[in-house]
Amino acid sequence: MAVDQSEQIINTFPVKPKLKPTTTNASKPSPESKYWKSFKPKQTQTLVSSITSLSFSPSSPHNFAATHSATVTIFSSQTLQPKSTITAFKDTATSACYRSDGQLLAAGSLSGQISVFNVKRSSKPLRRLKEHTRPVHFVSFPRVDKVHLFSGGDDAVVKYWDVSMEKRLKNLIGHKDYVRCGDGCPVSDEMFVTGSYDHTVKVWDVRVDGGSMMSVDHGAAVEDVVYLPGGGMIATAGGSCVKIWDMIGGGKLLYSMESHNKTVTSLCVAKIGSDGMSFANESRILSVSLDGYLKVFDYSKLKVTSSIRFPNALMSVAFSPDCSTRVVGAANGVLYAGKRKVKENLEFVGSEWGKHIGFGAIDEPEKRVLRPSYFRYFHRGQSEKPSKGDYLIMRPKKVKLAEHDKLLKKFHHKEALVSALTAKNPENIVAVMEELVSRKKLLKCVSNLGNEHLGLLLRFLQKYSTMPRYAGVLIALAKKVVENRIDDINGSDELKGYIRNLNRLIKEEIKIQQSLQEIQGIISPLLKIAGRR
Repeated sequence: MAVDQSEQIINTFPVKPKLKPTTTNASKPSPESKYWKSFKPKQTQTLVSSITSLSFSPSSPHNFAATHSATVTIFSSQTLQPKSTITAFKDTATSACYRSDGQLLAAGSLSGQISVFNVKRSSKPLRRLKEHTRPVHFVSFPRVDKVHLFSGGDDAVVKYWDVSMEKRLKNLIGHKDYVRCGDGCPVSDEMFVTGSYDHTVKVWDVRVDGGSMMSVDHGAAVEDVVYLPGGGMIATAGGSCVKIWDMIGGGKLLYSMESHNKTVTSLCVAKIGSDGMSFANESRILSVSLDGYLKVFDYSKLKVTSSIRFPNALMSVAFSPDCSTRVVGAANGVLYAGKRKVKENLEFVGSEWGKHIGFGAIDEPEKRVLRPSYFRYFHRGQSEKPSKGDYLIMRPKKVKLAEHDKLLKKFHHKEALVSALTAKNPENIVAVMEELVSRKKLLKCVSNLGNEHLGLLLRFLQKYSTMPRYAGVLIALAKKVVENRIDDINGSDELKGYIRNLNRLIKEEIKIQQSLQEIQGIISPLLKIAGRR
């Protein structure tokens, strides 16, 4: 009876066989996923404490700065090793940002002070900005402006600074809780965006008084905010989601990405290199979270294109402007830095081709590295291309001077004027005349000119004296020439012809100016009447 019941159960609920693993196209990584995973992360350095921010220099060779504990460490983007360390902080350093030319580095700290350093001589700060009453959590230079700086902190006030004067220009009040992040607009240096723990993101314009220009509600404490290329959209991170907002459309929410499991701590915009196949030169949003994942988000297609797992909770992320280096900072002080090697793809193609034709993998012969102790090192020749780590010393190019410039350097004033007149370039001729005026030698040169060269000068004055660009210099000079060389002019019919033509052109120009003034007198009352209406 028991056997019959078991057979009945099996017939009623048939047991399906276990599915065998199949290889489908869905399990294969996409080309873009391969691209992002080619930045093989290496644990380059273990710092003292959590890496709160990462920032790349906008100028080559694009070194990057990492803030941790009471220190800012500058790393080389070529070797991924520390180059210098800044320890002039009284408390934990929270944020660092390079200026647009890469010469200055600003850093905020929990002491409420902002320090501005020269990157090459970073032992002591050049400027100290001290008006924040609570810890400073973000500092940022505008994209192009080299003078100003904006910052925010736990006092809920956004400050706009003049770095050169070491002076606060504006207090921007509007947030009701800690201000933790901000970014400068890529279109205008006077506009920037800030995010706060009051769940709001505000857009500021320092040219306008009376609060923020726009405000959007993220729905959670905002940890980071970045402008997307073009300045029309922003991305905000707070809680476990990243949101895209259309600022031109009045702060409209476009998309909410909720692929993280824990708090998203940092965002950055990364541009794919030119070797990225079909998606080359496109931009992506990189986000890191306490769940240990780095997500790559394509905001044009509104989808996650890559996801990379790290063994620790992540606090910061940055991507180099030359698309070659990606760095990620962890909460336990581990720095994961990866560089993309383009040559690996070529070597892979060569080995696969060798296997296909039956000879196995083709290995290129290793080249001996040239060292300063080798004889060949000193006989490389001018055609030798520098290697990646070489320091280039450029020879300054010799400036080629024009003939009149050479004569002016030798103080041959008359010859310089004649040379410029012979070349018949009006800009050079007027420049030489202005130089001779500054040396108080122009009238002396004119009085020493022969009749032939005097003819060249009068022909030039006849042609260009009525042009507004040169009239201020040439009309006064023409008057002096006539006064000083009247005898020579009366003795030559050719010179008289130049003076006669010059007189006629000046009279015509005066008539034209009088006509224009009459027209202006007719129009101006009409414009006033139209303005009253």
